[in-house]
Amino acid sequence: MDIVRKFSPVLLASLIVFALSIFVSQNSFALTVIDGVNAARGDGQPAELFGGDGIITTITNILLFIVGALSVIMLIVGGLRYVISGGNSTAVTAAKNTVLYAIVGLIVSFLAYAAVNFVINSLAPGATTGGTNV
Repeated sequence: MDIVRKFSPVLLASLIVFALSIFVSQNSFALTVIDGVNAARGDGQPAELFGGDGIITTITNILLFIVGALSVIMLIVGGLRYVISGGNSTAVTAAKNTVLYAIVGLIVSFLAYAAVNFVINSLAPGATTGGTNV
């Protein structure tokens, strides 16, 4: 009972602050993500974060290119390791793992690209991402 008496003023004050914050900020629920992005953009920043020329799309495309290039390089390295393994079972296993992980990395990067495009299209309907109109 003593604990309830200690915390009841704190709980009551928290409840009042929470209720007032909901009452006061009802208009802020009508804002969209684009409104927030435009409000946060400073001077000299790109006008578009989303869309075909947006910075998010550009960064995503660059990262996808880098991951794709690294995956192809690792596939070639794994193939070379397999060829020069000389029948050594540990070297063959290591080469197969290199090829497997390169393919898994490529698949994960494509799925990440699809997830980023899905989120961008969900947050900014009508934006163009990855060269396709949505």
